[in-house]
Amino acid sequence: MEGRPLCHHNKRTGTMSGNKLVAVVTGANKGVGFGVVRGLCKQFNGDVYLTARNEELGLKAVEELKKEGLSPKFHVLDLTKPDTIIKLKTFLQETYGGLDVLVNNAGMAYKVSSKAPFGEQAEVTMQTNFTGTLDVCEALFPLLRPHARVANVSSLVSISAVKKCSETLRKKLVNPNLSMGELKDLMQKFVDAAKKDAHQKEGWPNTAYGVSKIGVTAMSLIQQRELLKDSSRQDIIVNACCPGYVNTDMSSHKGPKTIDQGADTPVYLAMLPPNTLSPKGNYVSDRKIGKWE
Repeated sequence: MEGRPLCHHNKRTGTMSGNKLVAVVTGANKGVGFGVVRGLCKQFNGDVYLTARNEELGLKAVEELKKEGLSPKFHVLDLTKPDTIIKLKTFLQETYGGLDVLVNNAGMAYKVSSKAPFGEQAEVTMQTNFTGTLDVCEALFPLLRPHARVANVSSLVSISAVKKCSETLRKKLVNPNLSMGELKDLMQKFVDAAKKDAHQKEGWPNTAYGVSKIGVTAMSLIQQRELLKDSSRQDIIVNACCPGYVNTDMSSHKGPKTIDQGADTPVYLAMLPPNTLSPKGNYVSDRKIGKWE
């Protein structure tokens, strides 16, 4: 039977085609992504790939985990460089014939003290957090095998930011029938408005990071809806999640959670057992389903 093992004592390490199971974590050389790789190496019965933009930093992170007795592998991936996405896709296709776990963790945020114009912050943040993540998904989703698990790391800020949108915008963003094309258009409208300093006038909150994560949460729900229509691949589950406020470079080390505590929910979602009915197409924080409305 093609399926995903749940723990160490389960000796299934491959699929019916004989290919080994494989997991990929984006933006994983430090912070929550590093914690996710560590967690998966301890629980997932297959190869775990730590990916990062910078090869030197990525390989250094792999070596750190090897000192702990873990065995992650490395592959370069930069969300903003399509050629690196295609190379990863080709590598997975040729080496494993598919993909079983994808944790989209890579993301960025400007510091509050940043002097960059808001329009620039909006464009760069959206390009990485939403567009780059979606580009990775569009490339790798065709490789997802039955019982695959996807965790898109969003943020609690996506919930607070959507509540700060005008009622008209909020209704569009949380509409359960929102299409990916419509979501892309809305995210682009925010960037265009931000460049003209008209985003608040058009009903958007004053947070580039928050709006980019609205995109990630909404995207995850749409992806699950679309995968449910794929009768050829059963039991593929996509969820969005919030790691919480974690002590990382992104939070300027102000968060109370350790990276392993931040990694807990993404790893939990990556390891959901076969034929799980819930969470499925949800926003999840501290292993609990949150409201997207």
